[in-house]
Amino acid sequence: MTKHHKRRVRSSNPAEASSLPIVAIVGRPNVGKSTLFNRFAREKLAIVHDEPGVTRDRHYATAEAFGRRYTLVDTGGFDPDSDDPMKSGIAVHVKAAIAEADVIVFVSDATVPLTSADRSAVELLRRANKPVLYAANKADSSKVDADAFELYRLGVNQVYPVSALHGRGVGELEAAIVLHFDETEERETESDEEFLPRISIIGRPNAGKSSLLNRLLGEDRMLVNDKPGTTRDAIDALVIRNDKKYIFVDTAGIRKKGKVTKASDEVESLSVLQAIRSIERSQIVVLMCDAFEGVAEQDAKILGLADERGRGLIIALNKCDLLSDEEFKKAEITARDKISFASYAPVVRISAKTGRGLPELLRTIASVSEAFSKRVPTGELNRFFERVLEQRTPPTKNGRAPRLFFITQAQTKPPTFVVMSSAPEHIHFSYQRFVTNQLRKTFGFDGVPIRVHYRARRRRGEPKAESRDA
Repeated sequence: MTKHHKRRVRSSNPAEASSLPIVAIVGRPNVGKSTLFNRFAREKLAIVHDEPGVTRDRHYATAEAFGRRYTLVDTGGFDPDSDDPMKSGIAVHVKAAIAEADVIVFVSDATVPLTSADRSAVELLRRANKPVLYAANKADSSKVDADAFELYRLGVNQVYPVSALHGRGVGELEAAIVLHFDETEERETESDEEFLPRISIIGRPNAGKSSLLNRLLGEDRMLVNDKPGTTRDAIDALVIRNDKKYIFVDTAGIRKKGKVTKASDEVESLSVLQAIRSIERSQIVVLMCDAFEGVAEQDAKILGLADERGRGLIIALNKCDLLSDEEFKKAEITARDKISFASYAPVVRISAKTGRGLPELLRTIASVSEAFSKRVPTGELNRFFERVLEQRTPPTKNGRAPRLFFITQAQTKPPTFVVMSSAPEHIHFSYQRFVTNQLRKTFGFDGVPIRVHYRARRRRGEPKAESRDA
């Protein structure tokens, strides 16, 4: 039986099933890793330059190949033999990415002989006990393929000659990557906990995440210390409150990039990847913030990642027992200014130390969880849509007024809707925002992102028209 026909056991929990595999791109400096990263991501996200060592931190993107989505990680140039402190710091991040990755793509330069750094990297990858695909880059034509096969001298089973710049051979490499995702899925099993709402507690170090989980559990299960960065691993815990069960995930604090580049912080670098993975595995994300410090730029970035993943969002302002009502109102206004892109996220006042506000937080979690899974019948949706059109019709654009025919809900988790229209490309973004806000207001989709896709209704024989997503 081939790997293509092996039976795969999939999770029935959409949040669990949405956990994306992690693919790390590694190799020595100036072999074209960032160019390959951009090719996989279908965007120019990473800086590409002929100067070695341009990429220093890890760079993340969500990529898709053959209908399968995954998290792509670009790493700095790996040179374990270098005494340069900067390159030593890069090596820390490379090792962290290797440790957390599901699949590793090793990139070499097909136009030059293998170096000692290439050989050292191959030895490191063999010890990682992870699936590794070896790509010889800059193979712009078949004439270079013979040079690319020099990797076979190191005992490599298969080499993929590619040109990241021109796209040659990249499809074959992507197909090989996806096959390893299938092998990973075969190891998945189901348990009762996979059907429970999963809530990740994220935020900067020392915001009170572990203290909150200890308070919910009623015991000091998580290590709590005033020193930032105490939590290193993402830890799952079953919480039962008011006859309801939840899986809470305590994650490591995610600090600013400039604070995790030292060689001594290899474990923390790994914690960042684990925190990102926990977001992808969850239905709801609770962003913990110190009410005195407020929402920082790094908090907004973390929340933006969860918003892009389509997760339910809650903002928990901690240590509010030390604030007056007036001070809390100011803190809430400041917080909403920083996260204006996720204005739908409710803000809850809590104190992890005293337990104040925890009942409200649990009620909010239950409400957001219900909204995340809510399905509205098509008939009810279209009665709502009629009222929306009576209140406000789409504005005319380029002398053409788009017609909206009907709306239906395509899926839940997060709520996703499809609107059939005569000219979706002419629907202004302000009207799309109006429809989204009306959906949220009418059906109570508080705390969850709403996806609305505008599709053209075609007559028989007409070519497919452009669509517009909101």
